[in-house]
Amino acid sequence: MQFQVQEEGGFRFIDEGKGDTLLLLHGLFGALSNWDGVINGFRGRYRVVIPVLPIYEMPAREANLEGILSFVEQFVAFKNLRDLSLLGNSLGGHVALMYVLKNPEQVKSLVLTGSSGLFENGMGGSFPRRGSYDFVSERVAYTFYDPKVATKELIDEVFQTTSSIPKCMSIVGIAKSAQRHNLNKELHKINVPTLLVWGLNDTITPAHVAHEFNRLIAHSELHFIDKCCHAPMMEHPEKFNDIVQPFLEKYALVEIA
Repeated sequence: MQFQVQEEGGFRFIDEGKGDTLLLLHGLFGALSNWDGVINGFRGRYRVVIPVLPIYEMPAREANLEGILSFVEQFVAFKNLRDLSLLGNSLGGHVALMYVLKNPEQVKSLVLTGSSGLFENGMGGSFPRRGSYDFVSERVAYTFYDPKVATKELIDEVFQTTSSIPKCMSIVGIAKSAQRHNLNKELHKINVPTLLVWGLNDTITPAHVAHEFNRLIAHSELHFIDKCCHAPMMEHPEKFNDIVQPFLEKYALVEIA
């Protein structure tokens, strides 16, 4: 992590740059550092805001997507954000879709990458196995086309998280909530311009999932990045940014109805 995490109003977040607002939402095992390449690429022209989602702090009984959506709504209101370009990876994409469906007037454009919401192979088909470093290492590497992207620092971070029983319970609760909350019958309601950036070799939300999102979301365009798995913004940040930049510019002046 190379950017300062601010704390204000009970929220922890990164807020870098000035201009139109890009609100970034990380995934279930994600961290703010997942977006370093995007921050570096866009903070010179945009205001890049990333909240720490309360995935690990939620009580097990309240650990669900609705709770995370409510948190994002509270954060947006607290920071007085509007005319958003909303970017979400994996579970963050799922929450972004829910946010757009509930608050379409707030969102100018939507970018999804490896999003859940239709189908996801969570943790490579398994829930986290507490206390097994080898298992965590294997599952983190499974997220990337090039296992070298799964650095020891990243593996250690996930291992520490999954070594906590309360955090594990929250992770399982949220993962099951995501599996139950299928958006297949809701996506036709999304009218904001939508960009889908997918790893061609995604093992968690495979290519056919991207095609289905593209079919169901009317105003969407789909791009694949080869030799890339579930987190294109981490594996190929320059290619990811090169796809996202013209999309954002195209809709920068679009007025929200």
